[in-house]
Amino acid sequence: MNKHVSGNMGEEMEALLSVRNLSIDIRRKTQSNESKLFSAVKEISFDIFPGEIVGLAGESGSGKSLTAFSIPGLLDENKEVTGGSIFFNDDVPGQDCVKKDLLAISDRELQSIRGKKISMIFQEPFSSLNPLVKIGDQIAETLLLHGERDKRRHKTQVKELMEKLKLSDPEKLMESYPHNLSGGMCQRVMIALAVICRPMLLIADEPSTALDQSTQSQILDLMKDINRDLNTSILFISHDLGLIRNLCSRLLVIYSGRILEEGNTEEIFANSAHEYTRGLLRCIPARAQKGNDLEVIPGRIPSLEEGRPSGCPFHPRCEKAKPECKEEFPPPRFISPTHITHCILEGKK
Repeated sequence: MNKHVSGNMGEEMEALLSVRNLSIDIRRKTQSNESKLFSAVKEISFDIFPGEIVGLAGESGSGKSLTAFSIPGLLDENKEVTGGSIFFNDDVPGQDCVKKDLLAISDRELQSIRGKKISMIFQEPFSSLNPLVKIGDQIAETLLLHGERDKRRHKTQVKELMEKLKLSDPEKLMESYPHNLSGGMCQRVMIALAVICRPMLLIADEPSTALDQSTQSQILDLMKDINRDLNTSILFISHDLGLIRNLCSRLLVIYSGRILEEGNTEEIFANSAHEYTRGLLRCIPARAQKGNDLEVIPGRIPSLEEGRPSGCPFHPRCEKAKPECKEEFPPPRFISPTHITHCILEGKK
């Protein structure tokens, strides 16, 4: 993705994160018990700029979480990056700006970035928190791992952060264990743990999926506060475009490991240009449709074993597909300077 579709148009601003031609494969056993690599993410590129919130949307199996986990180097051993670069702008005040390829640096250097400059919130807070360690100690451990040796300061820093994040009764919360807390509160704790070192980039992998609507809204408000108060850029991953619209200034739509549309969120909602994006938008619940069945996109994402279709990967499910849609992946088509689609089809929704 080029800088001029970022929403920072007109500003001379370097990207905080630049993903270029990223490809990820997953290794699985075939029916003949042979180990084989299957393509899961194919040559995707995008930027995230300082202080912005970017949404990454798509159905389950589209490659959202794989993309997210590849950035801080958290892919499982059966998953591997097979191409591309992930440049991180490690801009330290008083030093020359150095862009680091996170796929090329040493494990030790990556560990110094992970949790401190790039942090992540996972989908399941209960499985991410240690049930035997108090909440305050778990958050403070991140400070210890990244060089804050004054343990007397830890409690103060954790309490100050909890107050900043508007977590009720910080003293009691710090002495609690995960099983004492609700799912929503555990997720808030995970957010506190992720931002205690004031990271430059926060990756949130469907952090509100298992929560009720009221708690979801509170989590989104918390994300906005972190973005505003800490100037932390956020990559927010979700299958729910309604949530993304309420939070993100820019949107990337991914399907079968390919980014099909990207640009300013409101532009995409007002004038979506790919049939897959239009299908996702039609699936959003609306008050006017109360009592009616939700629309669904016919068909499903192909499995890894089936392989990605040639051309536009969505063409087998697209009611408007033309023969040429099957031939090659469409080049980028500019709808506006801040809106790109990979679709050859013209016309309105």
